[in-house]
Amino acid sequence: MQLLPHYTHIVNPKLKHTYLSFDDEGTLVIRSPKVSRNYIERLLLKKSAWINRSREKLLQKKGKRLQFRGEEKLYFLGQPYALDLVPRDKAGTTLAFDNRQQFRLYYRQYDTARFQAHVDRFYRKEAEAFIPPLVEKYAQQMALSPSGIRFRKTKRQWGSCSGKDILSFNTMLMKLPSEAIEYVIVHELAHIRHKHHQKAFWELVGKHIPDYQRKIAILKSYTTY
Repeated sequence: MQLLPHYTHIVNPKLKHTYLSFDDEGTLVIRSPKVSRNYIERLLLKKSAWINRSREKLLQKKGKRLQFRGEEKLYFLGQPYALDLVPRDKAGTTLAFDNRQQFRLYYRQYDTARFQAHVDRFYRKEAEAFIPPLVEKYAQQMALSPSGIRFRKTKRQWGSCSGKDILSFNTMLMKLPSEAIEYVIVHELAHIRHKHHQKAFWELVGKHIPDYQRKIAILKSYTTY
């Protein structure tokens, strides 16, 4: 008898179809209208190969959300650095990047939400310093002018370009190698001219990042959150 995978089932009467995805921990999430348990079990058996393949890819991705349980790696510009949790008597929490060789998180009270907030702030600060000069460099090369640059942490996208040509970048980009970050910048700048992913768009991207397909493969090897 084949064992069914562990899953979370979210019922939404407004949905017309059933959707499968994974949460940050790699748990299968099923979103569907009201359906029978038998329907869910038959679906899981039918999709078992896809589920196993997709979960394996997810677990192999770099830069996954930290659990703060020790012996973890914090990715920065494509390199994994050791993250040591250091308890102390002094109040407050501090994240230090010692000599750009190792991260140390000093704390008095163990609080994973607070720890993650410090990591998020580190990535945002680095993104705000690292990305704008590259946007300016490629904007000049491509003869394009974004109307603004924004930074935020998102789960689904590395970047976006609004209808008003405002570029938004996921602060988690700072986990990636610099060459992949540059690809995302060129990709979003190209959307100022082409609001689609058709041939003309990719020709513009390829003009400035000839090996963009290799950069896309790098992106897919990291988590966005």
